[in-house]
Amino acid sequence: MSDAPHLPSACTPPARKGRGTVWAIHSRFDGAERAPLDDGWGGLEAEGLRRQDGTPPATVVTAELARAILSRNDSPDVGFDLSINPYRGCEHGCIYCYARPTHGYLGWSPGLDFEIRIVAKTNAAQRLREALGRPGYRPGALNIGSVTDAYQPAERTLRITRALIEVLAEFRHPFSIITKSAGVVRDLDLLAPLAAQGLVAVYQSITTLDPALARILEPRAASPARRLQAMQRLTEAGVPVGLSVSPVIPFVNEPEIEHIVEAAAKAGASAGFSIPLRLPWEVAPLFQQWLGTHFPDRAERVMARIRDLRGGRVNDARFGHRMTGQGPWAELAHQRFAMACRRHGLRQQRIPLDERLFSSRPAPPPEGHASEQMSLF
Repeated sequence: MSDAPHLPSACTPPARKGRGTVWAIHSRFDGAERAPLDDGWGGLEAEGLRRQDGTPPATVVTAELARAILSRNDSPDVGFDLSINPYRGCEHGCIYCYARPTHGYLGWSPGLDFEIRIVAKTNAAQRLREALGRPGYRPGALNIGSVTDAYQPAERTLRITRALIEVLAEFRHPFSIITKSAGVVRDLDLLAPLAAQGLVAVYQSITTLDPALARILEPRAASPARRLQAMQRLTEAGVPVGLSVSPVIPFVNEPEIEHIVEAAAKAGASAGFSIPLRLPWEVAPLFQQWLGTHFPDRAERVMARIRDLRGGRVNDARFGHRMTGQGPWAELAHQRFAMACRRHGLRQQRIPLDERLFSSRPAPPPEGHASEQMSLF
């Protein structure tokens, strides 16, 4: 895909409450070009009215039987060796999400489809138990929710993430969670005992303290206030909490860096990290359309600064660069974040977890073990 974004035509519907985008942008794997055509039966007009009535498109959750659930990481930029993603797509609808292009592998749009077509890996706990019980398995730094939010709305009823945590508890396997949801506190009954053994850490992603900005930037994620409340509840229960100020978007949430760190420290955060915005593949045109819709007065300036910190492009996928950026602006943002962390006592290293307790002979699952997610479909 060219670095110059292909913006939608003027007929693209405007922003809708509750969705990061309503643009069903084609993925780079889709070789066919499509255009709406009125067949004379009023279907196109009816679709236009549906989009203009202010009703957000409905979310559809589909069950999937995963062949495997553990993914290995080979990037030195990422602070974990293994990842688990219980869902594909994410209803939170964060416009900047670097995971959006993965929906293209399913033949779906990285735009609207990423937010409304959610795939639930209903056998995730079974696959995890099989993986951890294999002879020769050795524990590593494991993260839940690297390319989807494990506590997005579907988790309230499906409880796949909770079932995964139960399996990890059986094997006493250390893990971290990163989320924008306050729903993580639902599982405090599992997380608190694990934390007491040094087996879990939770990172809350907070990009802004401004609820108005959050509503358009991350429309279905928890409000900033609720995320801070979740941090406080986790901390009070003894669960170590970290902060992610990611992504940092020049002239949008970048002015809030110090305020976010201060608020998180007051809520109990003990560690933090920050990543500047990157716009891989279809995320670039989606973000630029969003920027033009909500911040037309500064859109060009924001995009120019993004290119400054990405070597003249909107994304730099090279190892060693994609999480840090380059140039004076990237360095200044890094220094500001580091100074704020020092001022408020947050370390910039990963919260340490204990891998020595892992056992390939799991303890019996706790009462109320979450299984049979397939029955919900």
